[in-house]
Amino acid sequence: MAIYHLHVKVIGRAAGSSAVASAAYRAASRLRDDRIERSHDFTAKRGVVHSEIMLPENAPEEWRDRESLWNAVEAVEVRKDAQLAREVEFAIPREMNEAEGIALARDFVQSEFVDQGMIADLNVHWDRGADGLPKPHAHVMLTMRSVDKDGFGKKVREWNRTGMVERWRERWAELANERLAELDIDARIDHRSLEDQGIALEPQSQIGSPAQRITNEGSPADRAELHREIACDNGARIIANPSLALEAITHQQSTFTDRDMARFAHRHSDGIDQFNVVRSAMRNAPDLVPLGIDERSEDRFTTRAMIEAEQRLHRAAERMAEKRHHEVRENHLDAALARAAERGLILSGEQADVLKQITDGRDLGIVVGHAGTGKSAMLGVARDAWEADGFEVRGVALSGIAADGLENGSGISSRTIASLEHGWANDRNHLTARDVLVIDEAGMVGTRQLERVLSHAAEAGAKVVLVGDPQQLQSIEAGAAFRSLHERHGGARIEEVRRQRADWQREATRDLATGQTGAAIEAYRTQGMVHAAATRKEARTNLIESWDRDRQAVPDHSRIILTHTNAEVRLLNELARARAASDLGEDVSVKVERGERRFAQGDRVMFLQNDRGLSVKNGTLGTIRDASAQSMSVRTDDGHDIVFDLKNYNRFDHGYAATIHKAQGMTVDRTHVLATPGLDAHGSYVALSRHRDGMDLHYGRDDFASQDRLIRNLSRDRAKDMAIDYAEADPVQAYAERRGITFRERVIEVLRKIVPERLRDRIGGSRPARDGALGTDVAQGPGREEARTDVCPSADAPQKAVAVNPEAALRKARTEALKRHARAVDAIFTAQERGSSGTPDQLRDLSEARASFEEVRPDGWRDAEAAYAKGPTLAREAGSGQVNRTIRALQLETQLRTAPERRAAQFVERWQKLHRTSLTHYQSGTMSDYRATRAEMGEMAKSLQRDPQLESLLANRKTELGIRMESGRRLGAELAFCHGIDITRGRGLGL
Repeated sequence: MAIYHLHVKVIGRAAGSSAVASAAYRAASRLRDDRIERSHDFTAKRGVVHSEIMLPENAPEEWRDRESLWNAVEAVEVRKDAQLAREVEFAIPREMNEAEGIALARDFVQSEFVDQGMIADLNVHWDRGADGLPKPHAHVMLTMRSVDKDGFGKKVREWNRTGMVERWRERWAELANERLAELDIDARIDHRSLEDQGIALEPQSQIGSPAQRITNEGSPADRAELHREIACDNGARIIANPSLALEAITHQQSTFTDRDMARFAHRHSDGIDQFNVVRSAMRNAPDLVPLGIDERSEDRFTTRAMIEAEQRLHRAAERMAEKRHHEVRENHLDAALARAAERGLILSGEQADVLKQITDGRDLGIVVGHAGTGKSAMLGVARDAWEADGFEVRGVALSGIAADGLENGSGISSRTIASLEHGWANDRNHLTARDVLVIDEAGMVGTRQLERVLSHAAEAGAKVVLVGDPQQLQSIEAGAAFRSLHERHGGARIEEVRRQRADWQREATRDLATGQTGAAIEAYRTQGMVHAAATRKEARTNLIESWDRDRQAVPDHSRIILTHTNAEVRLLNELARARAASDLGEDVSVKVERGERRFAQGDRVMFLQNDRGLSVKNGTLGTIRDASAQSMSVRTDDGHDIVFDLKNYNRFDHGYAATIHKAQGMTVDRTHVLATPGLDAHGSYVALSRHRDGMDLHYGRDDFASQDRLIRNLSRDRAKDMAIDYAEADPVQAYAERRGITFRERVIEVLRKIVPERLRDRIGGSRPARDGALGTDVAQGPGREEARTDVCPSADAPQKAVAVNPEAALRKARTEALKRHARAVDAIFTAQERGSSGTPDQLRDLSEARASFEEVRPDGWRDAEAAYAKGPTLAREAGSGQVNRTIRALQLETQLRTAPERRAAQFVERWQKLHRTSLTHYQSGTMSDYRATRAEMGEMAKSLQRDPQLESLLANRKTELGIRMESGRRLGAELAFCHGIDITRGRGLGL
């Protein structure tokens, strides 16, 4: 994965450094230092793939010689503490090959340094880590003085400005991302934390291979010292701008806990003192947004930027869902179905229903389909119908191989989302109102990226169809956007599995899709397809033997070995190739991107980088037809013959085994899976559903002591969340569902009580089902069967059958109940301000409003009134229809009520804060503020008289509340007495 890393430092004599020695080390060369009359020889250093002096205009040509250049620098700098050179080190995306990486580095150095008048000594290093993967990076030594044909002039102070460093950071990210998109590489440098200040955090793990101490330089260059240096720099940046840390955390997760912040602070700080300051800065960041307590009783947070991105996503989706500009005429749909039938493709009833829904005109379509249900085949028919009606159909996916799968399966011309966005950024290929954009594997697309695409589509008036399965592999970036959109807007579902040929295997895939991993594994175990071994090593051997028997028995069938990690993939590839050696041609030793490998005719290979010229994607599989040290000829599994020169393309490896992430969207005859502890329910679902005929699952008892342990690991739900999940959480519903109560049934029961019959067919935006198919337009999700069958007849048209979305109806009913109750409370507050307790009519209205609120949200009115007691203006806001702030406050009160210990802790924290504030006001003489604060403390003390549970919880925390002696009173009165507060008067709803 591409990683952002750009580090700037000065090479100076004050640290004992030599420009000549530094240049010799970075270029792996031997240079003589005239100043000290000795040579620095680093010719034994490996990994330098490009070395070049780049001169600006008018610079002396002799300085293209490295030794001459840096000796000239040493000669012109006479001070003992002179700054000799500036070094910029940056990581090159490992997804590029050497030629592409060198070209990118040269372009960046030319535009940002040489064109500005600096001499640049560029050295590109292509080191390798212990895992065999490359760690490409560049070192650029820059001169610090102006230069002309006569030599060096004055030092250019402008180059020392902080703004220059910020510019370099941002420009490197922009240029690298542009080049990645041009090469159709599925990776991006995450430089979004640069948007405000142009400062990024350095990844400590990307320092490269351990450096050796440079002779005569005197500066520690070992890995640990560099790690500490970068960590300290990062800590300083976070303290100055804690939003950088929050941006980094939310790159891959929408929400996070205090523990996540502590881990991040520990990684990006040096020492306990800096750690404490960094952590405090993060906790007090203005962008930090608390979301309340999660199911593990941990405080959960997000950022304002994350919330805003989610809001933009849903606003764009709502705009599209309300429009119907892309309806396909009936005759074109029938003709497309007829043409498919002529090709031998007969859609199932379920596929045909989905086809009708996504061609019905709405600008937003959502399709949820289990693995192997024929989504691509159905989309091919939809493409035919759309095009017949004059629409242009485009396809995109997160990865190149997924885009290939969509194009091969449906005929929709497809590309990566990154490539699409790159075109937009360069004012090309914008969507129009005549476009239909199909996004495949949408569950893997992060919130921010999906928001950008939907916002662009909504602005252009285009139609978007999202296709995916939220239970399969989760998005790499933050969010569960596809799942969230489906929950809010509903969608079509395809559940009839067609990939597996045996009925029991199709049922097992359905079990995997619905989280019943144990049932699926038991089904395969019963059929003899789950194999335990004493160790993982033995399981690996057994897997290869099973794979080899299968290979020899049915050589024409397709097969793949799947596992979780790249390290295991390499081991399995080596074992599989050794077993197949007798069927291969003569070995050729080849240096590919991942290191030295041996290839031969008949070898299975996997391509690891998109290349338009070769028509291959990251994940394309093939078989070698001819191999030499200079070139390869490969037939890909989709039938293309390609020939390429190894100096132009070397991003491939053996393809007998692959990671599960590479396999999403893949279909083969048989799979062989090695389970390791990193697997979860999402990876298991993908791994165990790729096959048509059969699957063998192997594991070692050193990883999983028993099959029960295996099932527990492979059943772990690691679904990503959204910040909006917590903002909209319903503790009552969550409580019911945790205890197996079918909440939907209760919802429908309540709706039948409170919703007038004449309005039931309009609740939640539901419409009459077309063609008598009940439930066609119902939002589907958990409990979808109930949604299809619960029908509210209209009193005005009793002959119509109407599908109702209970969740949407309940939300609407709750909002109306909240507003009605708020108006009643506000009327009482107004009466109390006038010295009255309220008229009989007002009291009756309040009682009825409470009862209505109780029907749709048990204890909701109590939580609302608790919120109004703290913020009386909320009642007036909600009563006028502005409910957002009130809903958040109500949810907080619900959390406090259902988590007693947290309520007690918040009470103590708030009391202590008010007490400190009151003392400050008193000492400063601002008596009006002092009295207001004391009145608020009085309301808190008085509230304990109505809350015996909280009063009991606080009984052991009297010292924290400032109660130094027992008075024999109840806690509320005792608290007021000890602080000299009169609680005999005050606003309340003690009715």
